[in-house]
Amino acid sequence: MRWQGQRQSDHIDDRREAGPTGSAGPGLRLGGGRGLGLGTIVVALLASWLLGINPMTVLGVLGGGAELPAAAPATGNIGRPKAGDAEAAFVAAVLGSTEDVWGGLFKSAGSIYEPPTLVLFRGSTPTACGRGEAAMGPFYCPGDRQVYIDLAFYDTLRSRLGAPGDFAQAYVIAHEVGHHVQNLMGVTGKVDAMRQRQSAAQANAMSVRVELQADCLAGLWARQSEQAQRWLDQGDIEEALNAASRIGDDALQQQSRGRVVPETFTHGTSRQRVSWFRKGLEGAQLRDCDTFAAREL
Repeated sequence: MRWQGQRQSDHIDDRREAGPTGSAGPGLRLGGGRGLGLGTIVVALLASWLLGINPMTVLGVLGGGAELPAAAPATGNIGRPKAGDAEAAFVAAVLGSTEDVWGGLFKSAGSIYEPPTLVLFRGSTPTACGRGEAAMGPFYCPGDRQVYIDLAFYDTLRSRLGAPGDFAQAYVIAHEVGHHVQNLMGVTGKVDAMRQRQSAAQANAMSVRVELQADCLAGLWARQSEQAQRWLDQGDIEEALNAASRIGDDALQQQSRGRVVPETFTHGTSRQRVSWFRKGLEGAQLRDCDTFAAREL
């Protein structure tokens, strides 16, 4: 992926120098000091859907700590990454590309794209959705319209999940930006309202459609960005498809539990995630990513 020399986004809030905020230690840990594995995270996400509460609250409880109250984002060094910081420069280049793609698509639809800020942090950080933890992996908070990522996740993606490559990392960012696009389009609010009236099984199924749509939107970005920038090398698309496959609910549950429980799926199977990323990659318009109208996923 030839990202060097591409436009870098200014919407970066680098909080890494501040270190973890209110965490017990480095890495994938929460307030009480207990490490959280993938299995615990799956349980936390399931519980959040069942109880209808913020998954950050559940993760705080499972980690032995209390949730911090919703807070405004901490002040950071907003702007371009420091010179020589290749990891941050890569993130800024990918984010800049998402701004260009979605800015163009929104404009063609007669609307204005409001880009999210991407927050780089270590360990934990305050967000408008409660305390954000590295254990959650990258996430989007609709409350402050920001994407959060601890770059240590890329080590996990490569070494523990078996999804190396720079375009696999780009796919992760594009997926979270996809959630921002959903928020701007009103999808997030509508889904939250529907969940209040649904059973646990229905809420899980709705969550899967939300996540698969974000995968499709990431694929749509990949197509549009390649047409505009011609920055992909041979094998880059395969890296993203491999990453999508590795983080399917069935793959994560098999790795963490040794068995698969389909009724608890909230993000979609590996096959579904790959399929919907491909749909976006092969599509040309937002309607190609309407997972809510699809009879079969």
